[in-house]
Amino acid sequence: MQRPLIIDVTLRDGEQAPGVVFSIEEKVLIARLLDRVGVYQIEAGIPAMGEIEQEAIRTIAALGLQSRVSTWNRLLLTDIRASLACGVRDIHICAPISEIHIRYKLHQSHRWVLARLKEALSYALAHGCRVTVGAEDASRAEESFLVEFALVSQELGAERLRYCDTVGILDPFTTFERLSRLREKVAIPLEFHGHNDFGMATANTLAAVKAGCSYVDVTVGGLGERAGNTSLEELAAALKGIYGTELGLGDRVLQLLSRYVARAANRVSTQAEYKLRTGHRPSAYKALTTQPIQPIENMLRVERR
Repeated sequence: MQRPLIIDVTLRDGEQAPGVVFSIEEKVLIARLLDRVGVYQIEAGIPAMGEIEQEAIRTIAALGLQSRVSTWNRLLLTDIRASLACGVRDIHICAPISEIHIRYKLHQSHRWVLARLKEALSYALAHGCRVTVGAEDASRAEESFLVEFALVSQELGAERLRYCDTVGILDPFTTFERLSRLREKVAIPLEFHGHNDFGMATANTLAAVKAGCSYVDVTVGGLGERAGNTSLEELAAALKGIYGTELGLGDRVLQLLSRYVARAANRVSTQAEYKLRTGHRPSAYKALTTQPIQPIENMLRVERR
């Protein structure tokens, strides 16, 4: 199986989990750890949410990370301007494409969506940005409009198209079939964004990769809205354990990242949750190690030397 590029959305979608609010300092440290792990892109947040969010994004964008730093935006020029003011030049523009979103939430039409897309995308490109486009609620959209939307995005100059299973209704078989068909009809690179409402986010993401998606969205620990998102740790383990595909991530830093996000989000970490729910110790499913136990801050100091 091909090795997908990882788009981490912990700082945006992960923070939409109930009760999760990261401080600016926590967001900056999470971004640094994601960069050390080696993810391709970090979605740092939504500038339109306000000044505190903008300050966090501005700080992360100024770190000089190897990972790309992007923002999430609606089909609004005010959103794009807010992102530009944060010093970000990787822009993600999300557009609703299902009937339930277009007609019943926005009371608009397909033509309106495409017109707003052209306006927002062209504006971002004119300001020197690299732009990706999200098809919100793609899993409930009419296939004909999804293809039209993808082709328009491609013609306008978008780098890739994010296929969003916004409400988590897909299964792996349907995911593979739909994305395989889409891959045949459009040339624009595809990105998959899964949700875990039926416990299949990781399986759906694997199916998407098999269908030809070159990019996949994840969050640390699967943290996210409602039941969560595709877990970075699960995906890395599944690709390696089942398909022999290495993501090239730093395993030691990944463990540190997982524990830190769990602590910052006041969540049970992966190993602790396994023990809590099953009664088994981690050694029951993990190879023996001799890793020392150190406070996170000490480990970070060691990494910097």
